[in-house]
Amino acid sequence: MDTKNLVLRTKFMDRLCHWTMVACFFLVALSGISWFFPSLNWLGYVLGPPQMARLLHPFLGITVFVLLMCMCVRFVHHNLFVRTDITWFRHIVDVLMNKHGEKLQIGKYNAGQKILFWGIMSLISLLLVSGLMIWRAYFAMYFPIPVVRLALLAHSVAGLGLILLVLGHIYMGIWVRGSIGGMVTGYVSRAWARQHHDRLYEEEVLPAETSSAKRPH
Repeated sequence: MDTKNLVLRTKFMDRLCHWTMVACFFLVALSGISWFFPSLNWLGYVLGPPQMARLLHPFLGITVFVLLMCMCVRFVHHNLFVRTDITWFRHIVDVLMNKHGEKLQIGKYNAGQKILFWGIMSLISLLLVSGLMIWRAYFAMYFPIPVVRLALLAHSVAGLGLILLVLGHIYMGIWVRGSIGGMVTGYVSRAWARQHHDRLYEEEVLPAETSSAKRPH
């Protein structure tokens, strides 16, 4: 792959962590939906027979949590809100219409992606805590039945909320042309970086290119 005119956006290990988490989340989400909506119980067979699905679901859920926490450590500093995020909110209509006439001063992630990041991290934390509380094989017996019922409700609501956030994430990835390719290969075009993450391009990409050009060959 010729990367001469491309910009590295996501490193290999970060992409590996992301796609491994996606695969695990896909299995956990489908099995969870199959129990929440009885008419969709056939979805649970992605993990095998019902007994096997109930055994694997919590372990895969913990795997999703661990991988997301690894991603959180790697990217949390890029997802802290800054003053220039206000510009993104002021042009939210243009953003949704995929118009980029003005500079929005976007770093590695825009304000919408930051909201998504914190929403996902909050919900996966709630899912972990509530999931442990209702895990009959190991922890449920330590909690009163009313508490377990509340934890089950919280787990179901948080699970559906997380699925909706992920669906929104997928939709925006498809809507913004080049995003999916960037997450598969790790590279985006210079034009894409300049259009969608102009502050990052000016602060990191351009200086790096200038420095590289000045080095003797």
